[in-house]
Amino acid sequence: MASSPSRGEVLSLFRSLLKTASKFSDYNIREYAKRRTIDAFRDNKSLSDPNSISSVIMDGKTQLDIARRQATVYSLYAPKAKNIMEIKSV
Repeated sequence: MASSPSRGEVLSLFRSLLKTASKFSDYNIREYAKRRTIDAFRDNKSLSDPNSISSVIMDGKTQLDIARRQATVYSLYAPKAKNIMEIKSV
């Protein structure tokens, strides 16, 4: 039987995913990653089985590694023009 991760570990994963999402230079990808993170944590907040929780946390850590790699690679090829949502009106 797997031990359930601590609240601090879960919050740390959540913060790390949001921080990594904010590193995407493209508005659409950045907002998608944030929305996906928030939705996934909301969907799984009612889990009570320690094995299910551990499985979801491991999946989240895998997703974090993937997002970090994608943010790095995407920054190399990011378009120079900003999205209309990012342009501030004067």
